[in-house]
Amino acid sequence: MDSPKPTAVVTEIVRKPQIIPRSEHGVSRSEISENALKVLYRLKNAGYQAYLVGGGVRDILLGLKPKDFDVATDAHPEQVRELFRNCRLIGRRFRLAHVHFGREIIEVSTFRASHTDAIDGEGHEEDGRIIRDNVYGKLDDDVWRRDFTVNALYYNIEDFSIVDYVGGLEDIKNKQLRLIGIPEERYQEDPVRMLRAIRFAIKLGFSIHPVSEQPIRKLAPLLEEIPEARLFEEFLKLFMGGQSEKTYQQLREYGLFAMLFPQTEVFLNRGDEFIHKLLSSAFRNTDTRLAEDKPVTPAFLLAALLWMPVRDLANEHESNGLSEMDAIHLASDAVISHQISSTSMPRRFTHMARDMWALQVRLKNIRGKRP
Repeated sequence: MDSPKPTAVVTEIVRKPQIIPRSEHGVSRSEISENALKVLYRLKNAGYQAYLVGGGVRDILLGLKPKDFDVATDAHPEQVRELFRNCRLIGRRFRLAHVHFGREIIEVSTFRASHTDAIDGEGHEEDGRIIRDNVYGKLDDDVWRRDFTVNALYYNIEDFSIVDYVGGLEDIKNKQLRLIGIPEERYQEDPVRMLRAIRFAIKLGFSIHPVSEQPIRKLAPLLEEIPEARLFEEFLKLFMGGQSEKTYQQLREYGLFAMLFPQTEVFLNRGDEFIHKLLSSAFRNTDTRLAEDKPVTPAFLLAALLWMPVRDLANEHESNGLSEMDAIHLASDAVISHQISSTSMPRRFTHMARDMWALQVRLKNIRGKRP
């Protein structure tokens, strides 16, 4: 049975979804973690609806190995906790249940209400972002809360079928990333979706649907309103996934890189060939090490990304009479202070970056030439 045909913009959820029976899709229980199955079956046996949803379903359909598994249910968080002694509830505005099995965590979310149910004049900030509390809903409400159609496929543990409201299966076949809802509204609702669009498109080898990509350049400045700590988490996901060079190129193309590293963007726009070669080398090195399963640290990329602003400011301090080492330390302080207003940087990484920058001065003195 074919899934719903996707349209350019999914503006209304089909209340009668396409149900794809087990015989017509590629998701097998053998590819789902035992712990995720335990959660699904226990919820089902307790009388609740239970679905595997999100990246786990998507990745299995693409022949990839999922990194984690998420479950959606009509059970409220407190009811989930009653079923699992190894459960912790997290979150404030919307509570999630984390069921712990050693190192593996199965995230269980309660169906959320449609985003259209809660929008009113008081729910919008001046910059257009949509702020509101979440409320519980039904399965056909929950679909609206998903970001992309390929992440909105529900695997039903009751009969092993896939529930598709939005043409997600067809988009997987077409290798197309498409937002659910009106793109401009969904990006305003959560600007981080713009970064997620880039990350998923590169990770999956998909193209972003033209209608979904069109507002990105205009709305990129909304990322300035996102908490710095959350943007650092997104930086890790974007650049530590094994395709940092391609990610960097796409972020620049859509005007998103400047929101993450504004100081670096200034030097990139000057046309200095050195910084382009430096960053390309750093990205390739990181991607190669990840491909070879070797250890990597975000501090290396951060040091490379911020080296030109540090070096430029250090040169200015030197011209004012400071020693090279004092100049590099003072420049490091200023650049890091400026950077953490965009993306926070844990102290362990800033310490490592500082050491790498100071090492450039020592190496220059050893070699007798500028780094």
